[in-house]
Amino acid sequence: MQSITTFMAALGKYDFLQSALITAIMVGVMSGIIGSFIILRGMSMMGDAISHAVLPGVAVAYMLGINVLIGASVFGILAASLIGFVASRSKIKTDTSIGIVFSAFYALGFILISLAESSTNLHHILFGNILAVSDTDMMTTTVVLGLVILFVAFFYKELLITSFDPTFAKTYGLKVQLLHYALMLVLTLVTVSALQTVGIILVVAMLITPAATAFLWTERLAVMLGLSALIGVLSSVVGLYLSYTLNWASGPAIVLVAAIFFGISFIISPKQALLPTLWKGQAAARRVTA
Repeated sequence: MQSITTFMAALGKYDFLQSALITAIMVGVMSGIIGSFIILRGMSMMGDAISHAVLPGVAVAYMLGINVLIGASVFGILAASLIGFVASRSKIKTDTSIGIVFSAFYALGFILISLAESSTNLHHILFGNILAVSDTDMMTTTVVLGLVILFVAFFYKELLITSFDPTFAKTYGLKVQLLHYALMLVLTLVTVSALQTVGIILVVAMLITPAATAFLWTERLAVMLGLSALIGVLSSVVGLYLSYTLNWASGPAIVLVAAIFFGISFIISPKQALLPTLWKGQAAARRVTA
């Protein structure tokens, strides 16, 4: 309790902690929202690929002195396009093409980062450092959050149909492929925004874990979006608290909290029903024994 009081007092005292909290909340919201569509479409591996593929774009942006969103977006869309091209023009499966493309982009990113070592910090890019978030990072995150909300609000029905029944969506006349690449672009923007918070390596966890946790509690997409965003926010805030009070790395702390939420939901959620199933099994065993 004392540590919580100390943390709240520090929030009122230090501007950098206030900035970190606001950024953490925004990243939690947009990661939860976009992550919901990623897992419903069975695109978890694609989310992992995009999160790693933006690394060379970030490095190029640093080297050229331009906004990282520009460089990362270009490489994110390029990676998604290459994955689709290789999968459609060869006999290998999509997961194989994902592995080839994202590992190649990731390796290229490491090389470019080493060339730009004097102007950027590789550790912060990989694992994040939310306590060092800048006003520019906050502004970027705010803009991306607005884009995410607008994208989902304007294309909610289309995203709903294409996520659950892409075949029907094509028959209905929806531009499924165009919507797919639009989602990849938004995913890329969210990934870049989360760099300062959890880093490239762990951003996929923030995209997948809160959404997967929400999926265990509901069958309705609208409820899942809200619940996923809430879990993302709670994970980010609690992770920030642990990072500040225990001197843990911010990214791993946030991801660990999200994983704990998933673990609890996996045990007690109505959809999973793990505990009730165990109790029923034990009760049945006792009846048989009696």
